[in-house]
Amino acid sequence: MADLPLTGERTIPGIPEENYWFRRHQVVYRALVPACRDLVVLEAGCGEGYGADLLAGVARRVLAVDYDALTVAHVRTRYPRLDVLRANLVALPLAAGAVDAVVSLQVIEHLWEQERFLRECFRALAPGGRLMVSTPNRITFSPGRDTPLNPFHTRELAPAELAELVAGAGFAHIELRGLHHGPRLRALDAAHGGSIIDAQVRVALGDGTWPPRLLADVAAVTCADFELTTGDLEASLDLLVTAVRP
Repeated sequence: MADLPLTGERTIPGIPEENYWFRRHQVVYRALVPACRDLVVLEAGCGEGYGADLLAGVARRVLAVDYDALTVAHVRTRYPRLDVLRANLVALPLAAGAVDAVVSLQVIEHLWEQERFLRECFRALAPGGRLMVSTPNRITFSPGRDTPLNPFHTRELAPAELAELVAGAGFAHIELRGLHHGPRLRALDAAHGGSIIDAQVRVALGDGTWPPRLLADVAAVTCADFELTTGDLEASLDLLVTAVRP
């Protein structure tokens, strides 16, 4: 992945130190695979491209869109079965009703014009098309703060705020799910002072030296270590909203 640096703005597969965050994103992509089967799918904010490529295994066509030129060049080279386009997500160069599904994972929190983005998703979707958006849960990602901890985030959302934004863009049949640590990750939380996330943050804010046990545990995380459920949304790590364009 030498042509696509790890900056903290996006996650990249194949890096042991980044594996926890990669798997945390990948598990949501995997959950969306059945909903994308045989559809024309837009991934709005494709990042490194691994998620769009996963969806391309079942979709009729996947259009992967990102604004960053280096990212777009990387995706075009690495994932040839994707149709890749550099574009602003709040002004998509697509005809109205051009796609059957819009997937946008861990992107909306990076955008200044979140309402405008969702209206663009609504416009690009055909009637009956599905919106699928994930984002960190503000309550647990930046607890007790008015501004996000992550410098790449503009505005993070709590469950009710996310649902309200999606409804305000005109979508119906809105459903929310939350991502949680499963039993093995909860055990690793306990083993690393209460939170394996905080343990990783301490490394990032320190001298960057990974304790061998922590690195081994992070590198061994899999999608099976997470749970995506409709319960206890307020305590979830990430939120996934699905909705339908009437």
